[in-house]
Amino acid sequence: MMVAALQMVSSGVVADNLAQASALLEQAAAQGAELAVLPEYFCLVGVRDSDKLAIQEPLGAGPIQDFIASQARKLGLWIVAGTLPLTPSTMPTTAATAGGVPRVFNTSLAFDPQGVCVARYDKMHLFRYDSGREAYDESRVLKAGASPSLFALASRDGHTWQVGMSVCYDLRFPELYRSYAARGADLLLVPSAFTHTTGQAHWEVLLRARAIENLSFVAAAAQGGTHPSGRRTWGQTMLVDPWGTVLAQQANEPGVVIAELDAAQLAQCRSQLPALQHRLL
Repeated sequence: MMVAALQMVSSGVVADNLAQASALLEQAAAQGAELAVLPEYFCLVGVRDSDKLAIQEPLGAGPIQDFIASQARKLGLWIVAGTLPLTPSTMPTTAATAGGVPRVFNTSLAFDPQGVCVARYDKMHLFRYDSGREAYDESRVLKAGASPSLFALASRDGHTWQVGMSVCYDLRFPELYRSYAARGADLLLVPSAFTHTTGQAHWEVLLRARAIENLSFVAAAAQGGTHPSGRRTWGQTMLVDPWGTVLAQQANEPGVVIAELDAAQLAQCRSQLPALQHRLL
């Protein structure tokens, strides 16, 4: 199955970001991709964390979801819409706000080629970092998700891929990916917006580790560059095979990172090194 991980440098203008995503999706389709994965916050990287509250949508309705559904139908693509801010449907007031500020889910949605949303994953682990020079705390405006999400993708290659969903900071929590492996996942998605600082130190080693320890392919679509807000993201969008080999990658700036994922290679790796069968815990 040909998979494309799309790298973007999103701004605080939704229309511009959707135009950028549209161009990249068209490139991916033209190169034969069957699945295209957008990065975290593909629709908006604002000046303030709270900027995303202004563009939140309820599940199933809104211009961002309509855009992705339309692109999937037009291009005949499976599309995983990195993340977008979704409004909690029913939530006690105390849980839906933090310090009086409303909170939203940072949600990854999967759409099939008919434009139907087939899976939803709300980012479970919320990033917090403070070096004294730069600081982030996603919990100020985001509500954490509560459960993993896996969907089946029947590919043209005849293999039905079990696809595990995750987002960015989740990458540091191997138990999430192990739970996917236990449920039969053979492709793990990691749309991200890693900071330049943490990405330079840990991004590649974490992605390759998740692939190796779970004997799974990994597709990591990233934000990669300096955004109009001044924020700098690491990039290095990549596709990794179950042996930990990087199949394709791009350092920074917008682009399409594409490679063919071979189900036969997946089966061979798991047969030669049946580590998943040797788990004790």
